Amino acid sequence: MAVTDHTPPQVSRMSGARALDAIAGASPLRLRFEANWKVRIVALRLLGGALILSASGLWLVQGAGADPEMNLIRFGISVAFLLAGLVLTTAHEPAGRPEACFDPVRRELRVLKRDAQGRPRTVLRRSYGSLGAARLTAASVQLFEGDGSLLIELPLGSAAIRSRLRDQLSGAVRILT
Repeated sequence: MAVTDHTPPQVSRMSGARALDAIAGASPLRLRFEANWKVRIVALRLLGGALILSASGLWLVQGAGADPEMNLIRFGISVAFLLAGLVLTTAHEPAGRPEACFDPVRRELRVLKRDAQGRPRTVLRRSYGSLGAARLTAASVQLFEGDGSLLIELPLGSAAIRSRLRDQLSGAVRILT
């Protein structure tokens, strides 16, 4: 049994024109290279807090206060723990991470990195036609060279971003399943 499309030609042309207008007016899709810094920062701050507490806890140990040489060692260790704890609790997320920009108008991938003054600088520019293939998973997108080697892997924030990226790449890049 064959399925036929009964849509009048005018309607299909209008929907195609709307699709081209949507692509032309679309803003570039930007993805950041992320290494789950939020979890790392929380872990570092917890470790720093534990070091600060242990620096003061060294002085609460019973029976170790009579020896002056031991007090000197405890003092040095507690100062080291306190300084290391302060350093770890003030850790912050690095600001110089590169970001990938998928441009639907120019149909190219650009990787941008901010310089010392905070201005974005292009470090990689590839047209969609020069890419070999793309694999979209629930959590990331992998872009491959023509020879099959991995060019770049980027994390995806949501299903909506994955859908927008699939729409941009379809037709220009072979999408692997």
